[in-house]
Amino acid sequence: MAVTPSPEAQKVVPPGAAAGRVNVGLLLPLSGTSGALGQAMLNAAQIALFDMGDSQFALLPRDTAGTPQGAAQAAQAVIAQGAQLILGPLLASEVDAVKPVAQAAHVPVIAFSTATQLAGNGIYLLSFLPSEEVTRITAYAHEKGRDRFAVLAPRTPYGEIVVEAFRRAVASSGATLAHADFYDASTTDFGADVRRFAASGTDFDALLLPEGGLTLKTLAPQLPYYKIDPDTVKFLGTGLWDEPGLGTEPSLDGGWYAAPAPGPREDFEKRYRELYKAPPPRLATLGYDATALATVLARQKQGADFSAAAIGNPSGFVGLDGVFRFRPDGLVQRGLAVLEVHRGAGTVLDPAPTGFQDLNY
Repeated sequence: MAVTPSPEAQKVVPPGAAAGRVNVGLLLPLSGTSGALGQAMLNAAQIALFDMGDSQFALLPRDTAGTPQGAAQAAQAVIAQGAQLILGPLLASEVDAVKPVAQAAHVPVIAFSTATQLAGNGIYLLSFLPSEEVTRITAYAHEKGRDRFAVLAPRTPYGEIVVEAFRRAVASSGATLAHADFYDASTTDFGADVRRFAASGTDFDALLLPEGGLTLKTLAPQLPYYKIDPDTVKFLGTGLWDEPGLGTEPSLDGGWYAAPAPGPREDFEKRYRELYKAPPPRLATLGYDATALATVLARQKQGADFSAAAIGNPSGFVGLDGVFRFRPDGLVQRGLAVLEVHRGAGTVLDPAPTGFQDLNY
């Protein structure tokens, strides 16, 4: 089902007849360790195809098996079938393997990885970039009076990307980064890490915790125990906080995070549950939006247009996760909301912009 677009965005509306058959490859890990997620994204793509496609639009799904070799072979297969655009793959190593295959055939790729170094030269990343989430939540927290920030992050590539983005965002806002520290991502006992973190000073009024799931729920209760009180220090999160039930952990209740507004995807989630008897994983919307975008580009007035100018339309598009557009470097830019954690579900504190003329972060 199409999402109502902003006035400036490319409209997603029921298609008319296309000028000719359009083949679009969809590369996902349908087997291997990421097979369940890949299948869910394919399910979402099929819902989009039902909503948006026509008889002249052909989606060509291929299993990458979650490996670079599998991804390269899948790309070669869909290109041999005449694919004019490739959606996916998901993992950074897969995108890296597909990149030279697609570039040699002059076929653009809209992938789902967050590995920003892979973007550019015909490779676009339709993903949730932590740098954008960090910039949004930092700007909002500073606007609400938070001046001294800290971050406690996992020592992983994701954590290091977040901390570097946080340093830039805090400096850009004119605030102070009082403290930054890492913990071993494999640990299950955060007592020693939080004690060390707290011992170096608690002179901050906002703390970024770029973690999610059970790990976040295990980490967060340790903070008040070591005098990092959520009543005085605002806990901040990234899109990893965008999951139901987070507020059942009392120390996280009232925390703020940046993510796409939940409203536009509610109908999709309901339909997905009805069709597949399970809730969709959070990344499933990427499969829907990528497929919907491909159908929009396939029915331009002069026929299918997957050029850099069309994909990089500065007015952008609106999907299940709100307004988005691709920058010249191939990275996605999104309009994000700020939400507050509550026991039931996140509550929108600051709405997502409806167009890029409203984007001020």
